[in-house]
Amino acid sequence: MCKVIAIANQKGGVGKTTTCVNLGIGLAREGKRVLLIEADAQGSMAASLGIQEPDELEVTLVTIMEKVINDENVVPNEGIIWHDEGIAFIPANIELAGLETALVNVMSREMILKQYLDTVKAQYDYILIDCMPSLGMITINALVASDYVLIPVEAAYLPVKGLQQLIKTIGRVHRKLNPQLSIMGILFTKVDRRTNFARDIAEQIRQVYGTRVHIFKNCIPLSVRAAETTAEGKSIYLHDPKGVVAKGYVCLTEEVLAHEE
Repeated sequence: MCKVIAIANQKGGVGKTTTCVNLGIGLAREGKRVLLIEADAQGSMAASLGIQEPDELEVTLVTIMEKVINDENVVPNEGIIWHDEGIAFIPANIELAGLETALVNVMSREMILKQYLDTVKAQYDYILIDCMPSLGMITINALVASDYVLIPVEAAYLPVKGLQQLIKTIGRVHRKLNPQLSIMGILFTKVDRRTNFARDIAEQIRQVYGTRVHIFKNCIPLSVRAAETTAEGKSIYLHDPKGVVAKGYVCLTEEVLAHEE
């Protein structure tokens, strides 16, 4: 059965896209059929996977969602791009920001992405959704379409501050729109192990949320090598296979595979 995982945090720069790409490719390396969905108008995931100009793409997530809204047929594999490292992905670009506004007047507007994913789920073991840094209608669509939420959190004060708001939003979606939704876990990213500050923030989150929300044993260390992968169009496994970030994502992949309801 396909598991749909939204990778969400309304704070930008916490490693959502990096996590989506490297977890997805990590799962593919374990023999899983994986589809990545870019639900972010910035087009960062498309760029990370080698698309030079995301804004020039003719078919994106917007194309597909508009067809669902208008009750038009989506051609099999429409908009899906195959990456050399064994994953499929649907990119997005700046047009997604316009769709966010247009969804306000759409009937069952929270369900559009779910309607599409329900038609392709059978082809995949995992679908990962890279959410935009907001709690707007596109992110709500991602949460409604998902079974789980994985929350990347940078071990710093300001990103942690918005965590409570995100968890409340997930709770509302669970109660009102998607009773299957649960939090898979909080993932610490960009962890500078040389500082007491990062350790203190991580410990603070464990104390506040650890009894209610799973916190991944593994964390993703701070490394410039992770940022470099965006320009390369390939994963950390090819860019720096023996580095600490690659090891971090290998461990995360193992934890996700071991996850059971």
